[in-house]
Amino acid sequence: MKLKVQILDVDTGGVHKILLNPVEITHLAMFAGERVLLEYQKEETVAIADSTSLVEPGNVGILNQVQRELKVKEGDFVEVSSDVKPTSIKAIRKKMDGLTLTADEIEAIVGDLVTGRLSDIDIAAFLVSEQIRGLSLEETVHLTRAIAEEGEQMDFGENVFDKHSIGGVPGNKVSLVIVPIVAAAGLLIPKTSSRAITSPSGTADTMEVLAEVEFSVDELQKIMKTAKASIVWGGALNLAPADDLFIQIEHPLQIDPRPQMIASIMAKKLSTGIQYMVLDIPTGEGCKVTTMEEARKLSHDFITVGNELGIAVHCAMTYGSQPVGHAIGPALEAKEALETLMGGGPTSLIEKSTGLAGILLEMGGLATRGAGRKLAKEILASGKALKKMREIIRAQNGKPDVTPQEIPIGTCTYDLLAPTDGYVATLHNRALVRIARAAGTPKILGAGLYLHAKVGSRVKEGDPVLTIYAETEGKLSDAIDVAKNLMPFTVEGMLLLTLTDTEQF
Repeated sequence: MKLKVQILDVDTGGVHKILLNPVEITHLAMFAGERVLLEYQKEETVAIADSTSLVEPGNVGILNQVQRELKVKEGDFVEVSSDVKPTSIKAIRKKMDGLTLTADEIEAIVGDLVTGRLSDIDIAAFLVSEQIRGLSLEETVHLTRAIAEEGEQMDFGENVFDKHSIGGVPGNKVSLVIVPIVAAAGLLIPKTSSRAITSPSGTADTMEVLAEVEFSVDELQKIMKTAKASIVWGGALNLAPADDLFIQIEHPLQIDPRPQMIASIMAKKLSTGIQYMVLDIPTGEGCKVTTMEEARKLSHDFITVGNELGIAVHCAMTYGSQPVGHAIGPALEAKEALETLMGGGPTSLIEKSTGLAGILLEMGGLATRGAGRKLAKEILASGKALKKMREIIRAQNGKPDVTPQEIPIGTCTYDLLAPTDGYVATLHNRALVRIARAAGTPKILGAGLYLHAKVGSRVKEGDPVLTIYAETEGKLSDAIDVAKNLMPFTVEGMLLLTLTDTEQF
């Protein structure tokens, strides 16, 4: 049937959706949440139809993603018809039953995802099946290739290097130190990074404090010719759009299936033309990976998948039971990274950054095995990494001569104090993340935390252990409430809880 277009300015994050009046849903002999085929001139797309009386009969509410696909305007007429279930539904059911999928079946799932033929429920069923049933390494390779082939492909014409982290540790701003070290040594390193989903700041969020991070593929090519390096948001490049759609469903489900994580990371590296990668696997309490045994298994899987894809992967299992450095939150982390490049910075940030950068220098043939860290430290100490970072900032339309003091941070602050004399015994990563996000990170760039003491530090009663930064008193109050409930640190000898015989156990 032909329906009149009503443009609705609603961003669905890449999901193809339209809105129909219940009358039209009945005429199409379908239920809300099912697929429809939309045709306009020579364009067509599949979308999920939701039902609402806010759209008049005879009209179709076109949301942003579908409007971009069809190139329709307000008042145009489109052909709307019910769509049959895609063949990939059978493949999803097959995985739900614990059976192995072929390359063609996985390609069908990813293809139908990108064209909007799969509903959120379909995608969730596939992801939960991955979480419970798992994927073989062969299936993971097929999934990686399928995700990569649905997006842009880049070719820089020479060997390309990269560093990636599986995440899970707050304050992990090491990419802002590693990238300029590696590029200053002459290696090509187009770092495409994510924004934060559940963490206080993704690498792209931190870099955005210093420069723009959203570029097209052509613009990134120009940046690479100018600076030999970049730190940009991968989501703007359309490198692996299927992965972004998977992530949108993973987030509310609070799952991160191991095969999906591997495919997600490796697909984006494949799309960027990476040949050599060092993978940071933070390990310890409060991390995604808690034991060395688990870290070794994950390393084996990444290396095996990398070999199948033609990417040399070196895995580094790093200490992850407390934050890297002292700063947590976009502006505070950008400030600390810049201070490190200028010759200061905390030891933990310097050691981790130069250790990982050193592995890339060894992979690039610039240092013998075991000598990479020393060369990385020399490049950092010489000021060459700082000079390169300023080139990257300039190429990404930032202020190249920015100083740490010029970076604005939240003006509303609160200190959490040591309750007794002693040593800081633990810092709880997950509690720190929740406090920082309550303060407004990552959306509010100046929000975050600063740790005055870390595990092993001696403190006296009343000393500040951490400071909360916020940009409004309301957000500061929210963060204080979370901090008091979660107890983000313990000091040796402090009382954790008291109960009396009149209280419930």
